[in-house]
Amino acid sequence: MYAIVDIAGQQFKVEAGKTVYVHHLEGEEGAKVSFDKVFLKDDDGQISLGNPVISGAAVNATILKHLKGDKVIVFKKKRRKGYQKKNGHRQSLTQIKIDSIA
Repeated sequence: MYAIVDIAGQQFKVEAGKTVYVHHLEGEEGAKVSFDKVFLKDDDGQISLGNPVISGAAVNATILKHLKGDKVIVFKKKRRKGYQKKNGHRQSLTQIKIDSIA
């Protein structure tokens, strides 16, 4: 059983019991969260498709921890002008565990 759900502006394919890294969510570690923008739900071969979302469907999850992703180097350069700019970025992420798809 899996579902395609919108979490923090991105679409994820989730299954019960799996962990997913998503953009930073508000809430403390151990808090329960629910996502109601479910676009598709597969229940052992029986597919429900939303238009655009499935009414009454929800994905329940638990926030495991807040962390930062790997460092990404942003380097800009204009040739023959002496312009160089180096910058780094680490995205704030939240690790969630999918409890159930209802």
